[in-house]
Amino acid sequence: MKKSTKVFALVVALILTSAAHAQSTFEVATIKPAAPLDQAKIAAAMQAGEAPKIGPRVEGSRAEYTYMALRDLIAFAYNIKPYQVSGPDWLATTRFDIEAKMPEGTTKNDAPAMMQALLKERFKLVAHPAAEEQSVLALVVAKNGPKLKEAAEAPTPIDENTPMKPGEVKMDTLDGPMRIKINPDGSTVFNMGAKGTFTQKMDMQTKTMEIRSNDIAMAGFADMLTRVMQMGGTSSRQVIDQTGLKGYYAVNLDISLAELQAIIRASGMNMQAASGGESSDDPQSGQTVLESVQALGLRLESRKANVDRLVIDNVSKTPTEN
Repeated sequence: MKKSTKVFALVVALILTSAAHAQSTFEVATIKPAAPLDQAKIAAAMQAGEAPKIGPRVEGSRAEYTYMALRDLIAFAYNIKPYQVSGPDWLATTRFDIEAKMPEGTTKNDAPAMMQALLKERFKLVAHPAAEEQSVLALVVAKNGPKLKEAAEAPTPIDENTPMKPGEVKMDTLDGPMRIKINPDGSTVFNMGAKGTFTQKMDMQTKTMEIRSNDIAMAGFADMLTRVMQMGGTSSRQVIDQTGLKGYYAVNLDISLAELQAIIRASGMNMQAASGGESSDDPQSGQTVLESVQALGLRLESRKANVDRLVIDNVSKTPTEN
């Protein structure tokens, strides 16, 4: 019964979104294959206190989707997570830049419906919802209990009317608005509002990616782990929170640069190397994702669970001409 209810809910969501398409589409949209990321330009932008312009951004009548995989564009259009999109592996590695104009009187809340209409028209997208029992990775408490410090208070929701701080930029994500700030020390702060805040920094001396949060929920932590582990494609399993832990917690991860580089290579992200860049063959230090989770008194366990999916029946790798 639960499985049928979940599928019904997704079907209703698709029907409602389709109804919205009949009322609004982008006035005009330009789709181009995404150019390789230039590490030198990204590094220069970060030193200037600017976050890389990657992902969806909707401001006023302008909508931009930069260096986004087709899988992520579909997820944005249907208001689901990228790992819920079931289709060919190349969906996660084929990337586009899209610039579009919003019709007068519409808001960024209308953008997903417009994107769905665009994908159907230009990429010939056809999809249907399904709930399938699949192998997942359950995030559970380890035998000796969690090694987590509970946050003193819950994180504060983002007030979009609050002016941004110097060097801060905003981004629209599938989970709502996010504010990103590059600090002088090279660290990046991701403010997800009520979902918590985390800081990310690359330590080239230890060759690790440091991820720090003082106030993240376990469901958010599981979702973050899913995103990291599925950067290489949709074949990796989804991480589901089954810890039973409530509230918000401090989480520290030190993931080896070697593992992150392997994940990025597997994802098909085409990056132009900066001169003098670090070799991908550097000896591994730090921890793997699994080791980082274990250090928190948690573990990832193989289990079966019903997972909501959007199954792709048809989609073109190349869109029709602009």
